[in-house]
Amino acid sequence: MSDPTILFLCVHNAGRSQMAAAFARQLAQGRVRVLSAGSDPSETLNPAVVSAMAEVGIDITDQSPQVLTNEMALEANVVITMGCGDACPVYPGKRYVDWELSDPAGRDLAFVRGVRDDIRDRVRDLLDSLIDESKLD
Repeated sequence: MSDPTILFLCVHNAGRSQMAAAFARQLAQGRVRVLSAGSDPSETLNPAVVSAMAEVGIDITDQSPQVLTNEMALEANVVITMGCGDACPVYPGKRYVDWELSDPAGRDLAFVRGVRDDIRDRVRDLLDSLIDESKLD
């Protein structure tokens, strides 16, 4: 079986989904494929998110918000949505998990740190379950 593919999806792809993707890349160590996109992406990453990730040794300055494509969604085994509501499309046959997370947009660094740490914990749990599932195939 090929490595599982995770798509982290939010509206602007400038904060939560970028942090989740960065943690997944770091923690999975090549055992999963990671995609990140937004239904209405921003022009740039949230500067507080970039700073919060740098504090834990993850540089995301080379990332940029991406628009969701059908190809991305079709490649994903798991789609993690974050605050999309009806703005994020649903693709039949995909495993969807909605993470209710506070939006870091316009918030100070102290607030963003809390969101970052919550996302890190959720990504760890997700990876543990995906990697265990892939061993069954």
